[in-house]
Amino acid sequence: MQLPAQAVAATVLIEVVRISAVPTKLDAPYPGEVVTHWAGSEAADALTLIETLPGSEQHRCGFSPGWSIRAYENTLDMALFEAAFCFRCHEVRMHGTAVPPALATQFFDADAPPAQTLLALFCEAAL
Repeated sequence: MQLPAQAVAATVLIEVVRISAVPTKLDAPYPGEVVTHWAGSEAADALTLIETLPGSEQHRCGFSPGWSIRAYENTLDMALFEAAFCFRCHEVRMHGTAVPPALATQFFDADAPPAQTLLALFCEAAL
């Protein structure tokens, strides 16, 4: 999976969000509970893991994401990007000031080991 390179380099903090609904406006944050924050090497490791997610074909489920990450630079103002993951249809939707249109929708193999590791990290964070 491809993330916006400059945003990845600038990221110092990631919020992990357990999504509870879809946004009511385009490019609005996904509603839900922030279950943890990852900073430093934890954030860098998570981004590296996400970048290793292998591609996949689109599956049909209607896009019902359960998890998202929001990446912030050191000012902690607005998220550089948010990536919402649907492990059923294997789709990731990203938005934010750092996301070019070509990266906004991508597909990943949700059954691949890196994806299962990411899902386990999300679930662990919610405990």
